[in-house]
Amino acid sequence: MKKPLPVTVIIFAKNEAESLTSVLETPMQLAKQVIVMNGSSTDSTAEIGKKAGAVVINDAGDGKGLAIRDAIRAADQSIIVLMDADGSHDAADIANLVEPIQNGDADLVLASRIKGGSDESAGNISNVMRLLGTLFITTLINWRFQTTLTDTLNGFRAIRTDFALSLDLKENSHTIEHEMVIKSLRKGGRVAECPSHEYSRQHGVSSLPFWRNAPRFIFSSFRYLLYP
Repeated sequence: MKKPLPVTVIIFAKNEAESLTSVLETPMQLAKQVIVMNGSSTDSTAEIGKKAGAVVINDAGDGKGLAIRDAIRAADQSIIVLMDADGSHDAADIANLVEPIQNGDADLVLASRIKGGSDESAGNISNVMRLLGTLFITTLINWRFQTTLTDTLNGFRAIRTDFALSLDLKENSHTIEHEMVIKSLRKGGRVAECPSHEYSRQHGVSSLPFWRNAPRFIFSSFRYLLYP
């Protein structure tokens, strides 16, 4: 049996009881610590997390950004992996995300759906617009920092714990994901990517409808790019 990685895997879950058991299987084998951030679930999400042996933290349900900040402070390992509980992220790629950080080559590693493919990149107008939004914001970041990143909005990522704590993250919603990238680059951090395929969520409906959130994503992108 392989030695567990010095990693805290943080899984964000709100009413994901149907998928959480399978999502937890690989992280529980790979990582020294697994935290389930339970976003005010009304189903058995918390009970499933506890039964699997994960640390379950009940967040206030006030947004993913707030949950991420609380989770970072709760991590007890030197590297953090962030992922969702809907089955869209491939937990088999955790080791690939962590490796550049362990080797001292990166501070933040993003899982790239552009390089790895996505089941949700097409099929309806919302998916297409979400892809275009990701490319637009990533292009702005590349222009500002002269980088060649491909996917800055994927929530599946790994980061050094001490580096994450130093970023002074502020956003309360999913916009924290590109805030993290921009502040990492502004701080001189090394940001890398690895290919990872995104699967369609196993159950339920996304809590991030594109049309309602697009203006917030664009506004916060310009805010952090233009004003330190």
